[in-house]
Amino acid sequence: MDSDGQAAHLKAYGVAYAALKGGITIDWLLNYKGGSFAMEQLDGIERMCKLRGVSYEVMSDAEYSGVVNKVLDPDFNGDVIKLEKAPKIAVYTPPNKLPWDDAVTLVLTYAEIPFDKVYDDELLKDDLAKYDWLHLHHEDFTGQYGKFWASFKHEQWYQKEQKTAEDMAAKHGFKKVSQLKLAIAKKIRDFTAGGGYLFAMCSATDSYDIALAAESTDICEFMFDGDAMDPQSQEKLDFSKTFAFKDFTLIKSPMHYEYSTIDNTEYRTAIPMNIDYFTLFTFSAKFDPVPAMLCQNHTTTIKGFMGQTTSFRKDVLKSGVLVMGDFKPANEAKYIHGEYGKGTWTFYGGHDPEDYQHMIHDPVTELSLHPSSPGYRLILNNVLFPAAKKKPRKT
Repeated sequence: MDSDGQAAHLKAYGVAYAALKGGITIDWLLNYKGGSFAMEQLDGIERMCKLRGVSYEVMSDAEYSGVVNKVLDPDFNGDVIKLEKAPKIAVYTPPNKLPWDDAVTLVLTYAEIPFDKVYDDELLKDDLAKYDWLHLHHEDFTGQYGKFWASFKHEQWYQKEQKTAEDMAAKHGFKKVSQLKLAIAKKIRDFTAGGGYLFAMCSATDSYDIALAAESTDICEFMFDGDAMDPQSQEKLDFSKTFAFKDFTLIKSPMHYEYSTIDNTEYRTAIPMNIDYFTLFTFSAKFDPVPAMLCQNHTTTIKGFMGQTTSFRKDVLKSGVLVMGDFKPANEAKYIHGEYGKGTWTFYGGHDPEDYQHMIHDPVTELSLHPSSPGYRLILNNVLFPAAKKKPRKT
């Protein structure tokens, strides 16, 4: 899985998932040639690799023992993590969304990793108990429809999405969409606290924490929910309820395409695209296996990409948040992780790792043109993470 030895990194994750689904245990060789997968030689797996264009190498038992010994050597920053069971995957996304609307559904489809789409109906029925891993589509959990009102209020798609959301809220007995989304945010919180693995990108990261913090107040103006925002909403935020962020300030104007001071998009406007690269941290695979797994890649320098929520200002991160990737010139975190209850969450800033500044109505990203995208690899590390037999993190 290094840069020279693997022709189709993203498809390789799909092969690994299929092997797990077939009851095959996998060794994830952390930091060995970019984080390689090893498994028993089987004709079906070899055939799958050939069909999907995935590079592989057949080794004798003696040769593989040599590789394992190298990885486990105290002087080598590596480890062998057993992957034992294919996680059951859900993506929280509106039924009408297409795979290319979201990087995670796009790469899962490309890698041929099966997933179920779930939305408000399923979460309110407690269907999350069926799943191990949940991704949040680019949702606005604050009930402000992405704060697209100023630019797109006359667009048919905006009006349709608002009507659909209002109908969903009414269906479940909520007077406001913000109340429905808060109930959904709590279901996701409980899923994570119970041992679930949560992953989110772009606006689903900050809007989620904002919704939790604003449980006891109204942060929506009249065009979003029919009445005025609570003038004391900022003072009533409760940061003890959030996963990742604290001490942020709400952006109250409905004309301003931003939720709060969590997102660093507007603070980084002088960064030219050609130097916009974030860096992955190098963790000790033997002592910090969780972040080491989540950062497996064939490069530690990854080109940046923007979104409604591009990245996270470091001054609003809670003390327990683990920064796994950052861009120091802008003092921002791009890729962060933490624990909540018995589960974990990972937030990844930006919309599409292979589309620098994705705009509404932009063409579809063709992942066949980016089969080894390091930015997309980070997503797939998270997908396989629940399959690992984990070691406790040492402090």
